[in-house]
Amino acid sequence: MRGSKPILDWRGIERKWLKAWEESRIFEADPDPGKRKFFITVAYPYPNSPQHIGHGRTYTITDVYARYLRMRGYNVLFPMAFHYTGTPILAMSKRLRAGDKELEETFLKIYRVPREIMEGFHEPLNIARYFHREIKDGMREMGYSIDWRREFTTIDPQYSRFIEWQFHKLKEKGLISRGSHPVGWCPSCGSPVGQHDTIGDKEPEIGEFTLIKFRFNGKILPTATLRPETVFGVTNIWVNPEAVYVEAQVDGEEWILTDRGAEKLKYLGRSVSVKGSFQGSRLIGGYAENPVTGLRIPILPASFVDPGNATGVVMSVPAHAPFDYQALKDLRDKGAELLERYGVLPSILDGLKPIPVIEVEGFSEVPARDVVERMGVKDQDDPRLVDATEEVYSKEYHLGFMRRDIPSYSGLPVSKAKEMVKDDLLREGSGDRIYEIINRPVLCRCGGECLVKIFEDQWFINYGDESWKEMARACLEGMRIIPEEVRVEFEHTIGWLKGKACARSEGLGTPLPWDKEWIIESLSDSVIYMAYYTIAHHLRRVPAEKLTPQVFDYILLGEGDPGEISDRTGMDAGFLLEMRREFTYFYPLDSRHSGRDLIPNHLTFFIFNHAAIFPREHWPRSIVVNGSVLMEGKKMSKSFGNIIPLREAVREFAVDPLRLSLVATAGLLQDVDFSPALARSMRERLERLYSWALNVLAGPSEPEGDWGLPERWLWSRINRIIRDATLAMEELRFRDALQLILYLLDQEMGKYVRLASIRGGDGVNPGLLRRILDLRVRLLAPFAPFLCEEIWSLLGDGLVSRAEWPEADLKALDEGVEEAVAILDRVLDDAKDLCRILKGKPLKIRLYSASKAKLEAYRLILEGASMGEALKAVAAGGVGEVDKLARTVKGWVTDAARTPEPVKARRRAFLESFNEYELLREFSKYLEGELSLPVEVYSEDDPEKVDPAGRAARAEPLKPAIHIEVERPG
Repeated sequence: MRGSKPILDWRGIERKWLKAWEESRIFEADPDPGKRKFFITVAYPYPNSPQHIGHGRTYTITDVYARYLRMRGYNVLFPMAFHYTGTPILAMSKRLRAGDKELEETFLKIYRVPREIMEGFHEPLNIARYFHREIKDGMREMGYSIDWRREFTTIDPQYSRFIEWQFHKLKEKGLISRGSHPVGWCPSCGSPVGQHDTIGDKEPEIGEFTLIKFRFNGKILPTATLRPETVFGVTNIWVNPEAVYVEAQVDGEEWILTDRGAEKLKYLGRSVSVKGSFQGSRLIGGYAENPVTGLRIPILPASFVDPGNATGVVMSVPAHAPFDYQALKDLRDKGAELLERYGVLPSILDGLKPIPVIEVEGFSEVPARDVVERMGVKDQDDPRLVDATEEVYSKEYHLGFMRRDIPSYSGLPVSKAKEMVKDDLLREGSGDRIYEIINRPVLCRCGGECLVKIFEDQWFINYGDESWKEMARACLEGMRIIPEEVRVEFEHTIGWLKGKACARSEGLGTPLPWDKEWIIESLSDSVIYMAYYTIAHHLRRVPAEKLTPQVFDYILLGEGDPGEISDRTGMDAGFLLEMRREFTYFYPLDSRHSGRDLIPNHLTFFIFNHAAIFPREHWPRSIVVNGSVLMEGKKMSKSFGNIIPLREAVREFAVDPLRLSLVATAGLLQDVDFSPALARSMRERLERLYSWALNVLAGPSEPEGDWGLPERWLWSRINRIIRDATLAMEELRFRDALQLILYLLDQEMGKYVRLASIRGGDGVNPGLLRRILDLRVRLLAPFAPFLCEEIWSLLGDGLVSRAEWPEADLKALDEGVEEAVAILDRVLDDAKDLCRILKGKPLKIRLYSASKAKLEAYRLILEGASMGEALKAVAAGGVGEVDKLARTVKGWVTDAARTPEPVKARRRAFLESFNEYELLREFSKYLEGELSLPVEVYSEDDPEKVDPAGRAARAEPLKPAIHIEVERPG
C-alpha cells in the first residue's frame, strides 16, 4: 500500500550487521593448520572513479563464493588492495587543471563528487585517495567479507620493494630486455598506453600489416593489408575522394598516402618528408600497376576507406573480401553519377570481375559473393558485412588452399602461403611492414587518439619467449578454468603474445630498479600481488629499506637462511619464519576472479609470471571469469547517462536485493540485464521471505510429531534442493543455485501447504517448518547476508556467517513419495487441459486408477520382464483378464526400453510403497481445491464405478483416466 510502513528497515539491518561482523572480526583469516584453507582474490580496483553496479557483479560473485566456502568449513582468505599505478589519474588531473568541462560534469553529476572536493583534484593523489575511500566504503556497504588488515596500495614503499623483487627475478631469467618494439602510444601524453590508460579500458590491439607497393605515375601507392596472399586477386584500388592525400618521400621513396597515414609513419621510425597535399578525388580514374601480377588496375572512389587507418589506400579483392564485393556491386548498380562527378566513365567497371585466388570447401569460386547473398546484405553500409567478412576470412585462413593457377604458391594452405607471399614481397622490395591499432579508435584518458609507435630503447617483458610460453601452457593445463569454454581464449592469448612494454616515462608506481627514469606500468606490477596479500599486514610495520631481494627470496621462495638475512637486515629471524609459514599456508592462490575482458592481458600475464617466478606447487589453481552488466538492455555508458554508482544503488535498492539482482538472472559468461524493476522485485521477494519467517517463529513450537506424505515429500524435495544447490555452488553456477534456493523452494513450500491442508486448518507441521527455516536461511546466506543474519538472530544461533552450510541427507530422498506427488501433479495438468478444450461448464471430475492387473504387469515390465513373462505372471496370480491386457502391455514394453533407469527406479519405488487408488482418494480434497470442482475417485476394477463415458478402461499405471462431466445446454 502506498504510504504504508516498510516491513523491513533495510538500512538499519545493514548497519547493525556490518558492525557485528567488524566487532567479531570473523573475516580475518590467519593460518590454522587444523583447517583447510582457501585463498580467493578479485582484481583490485583502480581509484579514479567510484565503482558502479557493473563492477559490483564481479566482486559480488567473488564474495558469494567466499562466504559459501567459509560455511563449508574452509579458512577463507579474501583480501583487497588498491591499484594506484599508471597514468590515468595523472591524465584526469591534467584535464581538470586545463578546465575540461566534460570531466567536471562527470565528477559532479554522475560520480556525485562535492565541488569543494573536486577542486582539490588538481593534485593527482587527491583523486586516488578520495575514490579509494569511496570504493572501500562501497565494498563494506555491499557486505563483502574482506580481511581489511591486508589492505595496501601499489605506491606503498613496501609494495614497491616487492615489485622490484619481481622485476629482478624476471631479468635474472632473461625475460626482460631492451629494444625497439611497437607499442600503443598517446602522442598527447608522450607515453605508452595499455588497457587501464584508455577511455573505456580498451586494450590497444596492435596488428602487423603488409604494405604492398602498387606503382602509380612513377610513385608508390602503398596498400596496407592483413591478407597479402590475396594480392593475385586485386581488381582495383580504393581511395576516399573526400580525404586529404599527400605526396611524401618515405625512406627515399615517393609515396602517395593520406596525410594522417604519413603522420603515423613518423611514429614507426620512418623518415617522412611531405611535399604536397591534394584531395583524393584527384586519384580517381587513374591506373596503378600490381607489383606481383603486372596488371593495370583502376583507382575508384569509396567512402568506406578510413583515411586514418594505415595508409588510407586499399586494394580491392572482391572474390574474397565481402566489403569489396559489395562496394563494386553498389558502384555498378547506382554509382554512375558518382563516377561521372570525378570525370570517369562508368565503362571503367566493365572489365572488373572477381579474380578467384583461394579454394575452400563449401564455397564457390567467389566466397565473398556466396556469403553476401546468403546473409542478404543490401549495400556497403549493411552491418552484416562485418560478420560476412569474419566468416570468409576465418574459413579461408583455416581451411583454404591457394588455387592451382596461382604461380609459386599453387595448392599451399592459406596459412602458409600468407607468410611466404609476405616474405617474398619484402625480399623483392615490393612490400614492407607497418603497424596499426586494429580496434581503433582507442582514446587515451587524456582524450587523445592512440596510435602505434616503434619505441626505441624501451624495456619489454618478453612474453614471446617460446620456453616461457610452454611453462604458461603447463600452468594453464593444471588450472580449473570457470567457465571451461573460455580456456581456448587463454590458449589463444598465450599463442599470440609477444613483447609487452613494461615501463613508461611518467605515472604513479614503482621505478624500474635498474633504470630509475622508468616507471613500471600497471599491467606489469599487478600480476603476482596475490602473494603479497599473504604478508601485507606484517610488512606494514617493516621499513621499506629493510625489504631486500633476499627477504622476499626467503619468504616467497624459501631460499636463503633466516638467520643470515636477519643479521644483514636487522629483521627478527622468528618474524621472517612467521611470514614464510603464513605464505606457504595460504599459497597457492585457489581462485582468481575477474571480468572476461582481462583474459587477453592481465589474467594471462598472471599465469606467465607465476610460472616464471614460483615453483610448480605455488602455481595458481583456478580462474573464474564473468560477463558484464547491462542497464535495461543497453551497455552502461556516460553518453547514455545510465551509470549507477554502486553506493547510490545501495541506498536506492538495499544491499541484499542488489546482490541478488547481480547474480540471479544470468550465467557467468552472460551479461546481466539490470533494471530498477528487477531490484525492486528482488526486494519484495526477500521481504515475503522475512514475513514468512516471522509467521513460522510466531507459530507453535511443538515437536515435529508423525509425518504424513506431505512432510515426507517436502523433506525429500528439500534435501534434493540442498544436494543440487551445493553442486551448483561448487561449480559457481549461482543463477542455478538461486533458482533452487529462492524460487523452487518457494514453490515446493507452497505446494506442501496445499497438500497438508486436507487435514483441516492450515494442516502444516510447525516443527518441520522451523527446521526448514533454519535450512533456508543458511542456503541463502552467501547471497543475502544481511537479511539472513537478521532472521538467524531470531533463531538465536549467533552469526549465520559462521554457520555450517546444510548437508543433504541422501537417505531422505524418497523417490516413491516424489512420484506420488508427481502423479497428483499430472492429474491436475491433464484435468486443466481438458477443462480448457471442453465445450460447456465443467461440473464434476471423475478419476479412474488402473486395474490391479495393469499395475502388476507394469511393475514386472519396469523390473525387466518381457511381455510374455509379465502376462504369464498376471495370469498365474489371477488378478485380471490376460487377453484384454495383452493389447495394452506391448506399448509399455517399448516405452520402458526408452525410459532412463532413474525414472524407472522412481516408478518402481512408488508401486512398491503406494496404492494408486488410495493415493487419489486420500488427496481428492487437495485436487478439488486446486481444480475448484468436485472430484470422485474410482478403481478400474470397481464393478460399481460411475463411468458414463467408458473412460475407466483407458486408465494406465501412474496415469489415471479422467472424465469431466459438463453442463449440458438448455
